Amino acid sequence: MPVTAASDLAPLTPPTPLIDPFGRIVTYLRVSVTDRCDLRCVYCMSEDMTFLPKRDLLTLEELDRVCTAFVEKGVRKLRITGGEPLVRRDIMRLFGSLSRHLHTGALNELTVTTNGSQLARHAGDLASYGVRRINVSLDTLDPDKFNRITRWGDFSKVMDGIDAAQAHGMHVKINAVALKGVNDDEIETMIEWAHGRGMDMTLIEVMPLGEMEVARVDQFLPLSIVRARLLDRYTLEDLPDRTGGPARYVRVKETGGRLGFITPLTHNFCEACNRVRLTCTGKLYMCLGQEDAADLRTPLRLSEGNERLNQTIEDAIARKPKGHDFVIDRRNRPAVGRHMSVTGG
Repeated sequence: MPVTAASDLAPLTPPTPLIDPFGRIVTYLRVSVTDRCDLRCVYCMSEDMTFLPKRDLLTLEELDRVCTAFVEKGVRKLRITGGEPLVRRDIMRLFGSLSRHLHTGALNELTVTTNGSQLARHAGDLASYGVRRINVSLDTLDPDKFNRITRWGDFSKVMDGIDAAQAHGMHVKINAVALKGVNDDEIETMIEWAHGRGMDMTLIEVMPLGEMEVARVDQFLPLSIVRARLLDRYTLEDLPDRTGGPARYVRVKETGGRLGFITPLTHNFCEACNRVRLTCTGKLYMCLGQEDAADLRTPLRLSEGNERLNQTIEDAIARKPKGHDFVIDRRNRPAVGRHMSVTGG
């Protein structure tokens, strides 16, 4: 059964929007439900990760309550992330509960980013709870290379998950991190495969988050170089499309499909940022590339009412920065110390 709802009805009056100091309206909340993952991708996690004690995590009921507070403040899109969100015990209860906001019209979209490993067994439930689009993180179509990138992943499980999601009518977008010397030789192949299956694809520059065994500068492949190379083979038509995230899209004329570029280093995407990130421990990060965070867990647990929670959220948005300061260089120092899996992918 879904978790007990903090509020079953959308507000009767239009919510007062969350507006940051630069006039940007926050309408998109990314929610990490766990820092755990069943893979260890080389650009995301160290092989020997230490995960948070379960007692530190927000309960499903608390996650529902925070998400509902944001919906009541005008957030129109919720993305469930991790770690790998589908490894969290009873996670479908949270999707089932949050789906009520889709039914009332208070929420436009409930979606998820996943590595696909658990997707085959959850696709039916996700579709039944109103999830219409999902992002699958996949950096190669070579099973052996997939195993090396993820350190121990099973490529066939991801393929089964994508098949299941499409069979249940969900639109799948493939997210691929461009890694120099790793998958740069198969980007065109992946684009044609994704578009051939009716899937969008987004390329992402590696981000300097968390200490890693491999130097970021050795992984970093500027997407400006990739795009220039693609122009030798394809006609790329710029699109005005925005899906609530940082990607800039083109139409690949030869395939008919849509291709996105997320470029935190070569082309800062902060000017239109409409999102904030909630970690599984209740920290609200106003910017992916900054350390400032607001503690939402304490006001959640201090009172059954939401007055303190709402005030903490409003105070946090009031100090949302203009943008991040990502830099990759030979010093191999991360922009922030936390791994992407901690913040939420």
